[in-house]
Amino acid sequence: MPKTIENVGVISKINNIEAERTAISIIDLLTKHKINVYTITPLSADSLISVTTEQVSKLDLDLIFAIGGDGTTLKAFRIPPYHIPVLSINIGGHKGILSEFGIESLDYITESVLAGNFYYDCRLRMQAYVNGNIAPPALNDILLFRSNFTRTPNIMIKFRDGIINQRMDGLIISTPTGSTGHSISLGGPILHEELHCLILNPIASINKLPSIIIPPEDIEISSNQKLNLIIDGQDQFLIEENNVIKISIFPINARFIRLVKKGFRQLEKFGF
Repeated sequence: MPKTIENVGVISKINNIEAERTAISIIDLLTKHKINVYTITPLSADSLISVTTEQVSKLDLDLIFAIGGDGTTLKAFRIPPYHIPVLSINIGGHKGILSEFGIESLDYITESVLAGNFYYDCRLRMQAYVNGNIAPPALNDILLFRSNFTRTPNIMIKFRDGIINQRMDGLIISTPTGSTGHSISLGGPILHEELHCLILNPIASINKLPSIIIPPEDIEISSNQKLNLIIDGQDQFLIEENNVIKISIFPINARFIRLVKKGFRQLEKFGF
């Protein structure tokens, strides 16, 4: 049963006037219902407390409104302590695959959430470890791509006792949520978002290695050349050659706040 909403954070797309206006409209609706609202920088509003993403962990937020597109939603899910549910509202432009509604439904969304008429849509996430360093959790995908564009690296993928050793430009590890992201551009399958599995998508493999769907277990990856590691298209790290990258399932699922149950949510966003 969803909990009563008392404390809410609001984050919006950076440098987007429409997103900021929508955020202010939501803030006005929430404050009229005596909800404690915190804006997450760089968003700010008169008479409200503005907090950084680092300060959010000190608050007891019941949910975060993410106003913008999928990038803003992915950013909201990487705000510690990682368990806060997110309600994503798309302001237009791209499809907003992860969003629940557009800006035309603000009153309905707010009234439904405050009345407790919603449910949690839980999604699998993963996390990368390199030499004891931990990357932020990924909801969509982890991209590994060659740093040197004049040489094709040899990438080794270890899963359980099996090893794949191939020359390729890189590799994308995708969740079912991320199956409609970079994965589909490489010819990967669209997976139902509630599945618990991962997709390995080789990039320009010399031997045309196809996409592979595996159970959600640890994967180890290494390369004979430096790689760029990119989390959800937003956080980037340089991985030295022969370093082992361990990909594990993140222990805290991402939780979307949804108002309507749908059978093929991501397919519908693509117009099917």
